[in-house]
Amino acid sequence: MKGYVVNIEAETLENANFRKVLYTAKNSQLVLMSLAPGEEIGEEIHQLDQFIRIEGGSGKTVLNGVRHPISDGWAIVVPQGTKHNVINTGTEPMKIYTVYSPPNHIDGTIHVTKADAVEDEEHDHFDGVTSEAV
Repeated sequence: MKGYVVNIEAETLENANFRKVLYTAKNSQLVLMSLAPGEEIGEEIHQLDQFIRIEGGSGKTVLNGVRHPISDGWAIVVPQGTKHNVINTGTEPMKIYTVYSPPNHIDGTIHVTKADAVEDEEHDHFDGVTSEAV
């Protein structure tokens, strides 16, 4: 297979995992996320670029200390080196898909909960293996 085709809106809305890597290419990676009400990704800084799209729910994002309200249909571009966070301030799960450029996580990673992601944080760094490496 070369490439990946999916109904991203349906996949994103159906995802109940905190993090689920769908596809990893050499220079980018497609990941789904679901944040429970009151949950946040957690403040972080990447040495890569990231695109985030909100498909359901509402909340706020904070980029280098500047807060922005977000909800269904909003997109966030996070350039390399930007301190950022996404926080679900709503009453329903926030459904997100994100594209990392280059990849950030090990291909096929699934973290059911944020606690799983935090526990695996030390080992979950892209290792150069893509979805089509087989």
